[in-house]
Amino acid sequence: MQSMRNNTQKDIRVRYGAVVKTLRKKRGLSQEELGGLSRLHRTYISDIEGGGRNVSLVNVEKIARALGVSIDKMFRGL
Repeated sequence: MQSMRNNTQKDIRVRYGAVVKTLRKKRGLSQEELGGLSRLHRTYISDIEGGGRNVSLVNVEKIARALGVSIDKMFRGL
């Protein structure tokens, strides 16, 4: 059961990261620029896009605002 839960958690992290990357690229932003707009470090953005971070809701909101989209739009892309 534990490994099943870990696979699901990783899967959503990977899917969320892909959405962030897609939206960032559509807006012509670098990871560093998105980091500046969201007040998060560039390496944190890179880790998110790579599916390696379990992002808090506070940071989900910061990223959505920096990308100019609603949180629900981001999650619809999952």
